[in-house]
Amino acid sequence: MKDQPPSSITDNQSELLLLVTGGTLDKNYNALSGELEFSSTHAPQMLSQANASLHSVQTLMLKDSLDMTQADRKTIAEACIKALQQKIVITHGTDTMTDTAHYLKACPELADKVIVLTGAMRPFMLGDSDASFNLGTAIMAANLSENGVYITMNGIRFEADDVCKNKSLGIFERLRR
Repeated sequence: MKDQPPSSITDNQSELLLLVTGGTLDKNYNALSGELEFSSTHAPQMLSQANASLHSVQTLMLKDSLDMTQADRKTIAEACIKALQQKIVITHGTDTMTDTAHYLKACPELADKVIVLTGAMRPFMLGDSDASFNLGTAIMAANLSENGVYITMNGIRFEADDVCKNKSLGIFERLRR
């Protein structure tokens, strides 16, 4: 049997899609107002710093997750359903990340995909952020996981229905121990 050539990295079945929805990861400090706000996604800069190349980065929205609505979750689900890629990483705010993960897990049309949500506790642009680490962990998890919906934070991959944000400690934890 002859060796088969490796599949192209631009093959949509092997390519990973990064969907950007906002969250603390993408916030930046506005020196005039003194507030954290969105201007554009920082995902390409994080990927560049890591010498990582993704062929598909799509910004769906730039929202604080506390402002995320069911209509926004539907938009995210529709983008995942329409995606040609089987592996999808979604940047998301941490406050309602679990709500979006539950929403996506309930979509039967997504059963044949790997979806990993991640975010940051501190904005990438402010330094001392967990954003790059969490994004790298999410990409690795998407490449190594079986079909399903996951959250990666703090270097841990969580099942969508077995995770909560511990707001007093600023970490994500398993629900079942």
